[in-house]
Amino acid sequence: MQAMSHRTKHPSGPGKPSSQVNSQDALERAAADATSAHSSFPAEHRRGLLPEPYFRWRGGEITRLEAFCDVVFGFALTLLVVSLEVPHSYAEMMAVVRGFVPFAVCFAQLIMIWLGHYRFSRRFGLEDPYTVFLNIVLLFLVLFYVYPLKFVFAFVFAELTGSDAARGLEFWQVEVMMRVYAIGFAAVFSLFALLYAHAYKLRNELQLNSVEVLQTRSMIQENIIMVVVGTVSFALTYKSPAMAGWWYFVLGPALGIHGAVYGKRTRLLAEKLGLA
Repeated sequence: MQAMSHRTKHPSGPGKPSSQVNSQDALERAAADATSAHSSFPAEHRRGLLPEPYFRWRGGEITRLEAFCDVVFGFALTLLVVSLEVPHSYAEMMAVVRGFVPFAVCFAQLIMIWLGHYRFSRRFGLEDPYTVFLNIVLLFLVLFYVYPLKFVFAFVFAELTGSDAARGLEFWQVEVMMRVYAIGFAAVFSLFALLYAHAYKLRNELQLNSVEVLQTRSMIQENIIMVVVGTVSFALTYKSPAMAGWWYFVLGPALGIHGAVYGKRTRLLAEKLGLA
């Protein structure tokens, strides 16, 4: 009677071995723990809404540093505005239209830098003194290079369209202009390389898994590619400013090949570790 009573009280049903019952209970507890942990994630980190499939974002709420950086990027974008006044004549309207393409290119570059900064902040959530220093230098460069950036692309577009605006510069002035742009380009992505190298150095403290470590190394190399392209462009300005400008088109295939190689390695490693 006692044995029968014991079996009927157990939720697994009568007659099941105790080892099977214990195994089932352990699985149920593990599933409950996983469900609880999953539901405790922020909404954007739940399945199907992950910002990145293989990288856990460690940044919490938006900090004062991130908010300050967003304000500076927003201010930099306002400096790129084509015109602060409504055109009052056809000539003024056409001047605004001609400035649209250079504005769009500069806007895209600033957004690319902002996205890189946003992703780094969300991935690691670092705000130690060294990270803050690199962020401040990055913001300084972004603000300083807004007008040179706009001037370079306005000149390039005028040169391509045969506008009279492109005829006001002498050869040596174009050289200097392209050197200034190359220095700024290389400097910005050098800072990103240093930021990711710092995060890689702190990989144990940040508890990065193998996939995240691989992606961090990939970002270091990606930013180094950008720095190398900017450095080579600077050197080419001494031979041909036009060649120095066209050299930036190397970035497309270079970053594409690098991304394809490391993307495949990341997927394979994630599958091997059961993270895919």
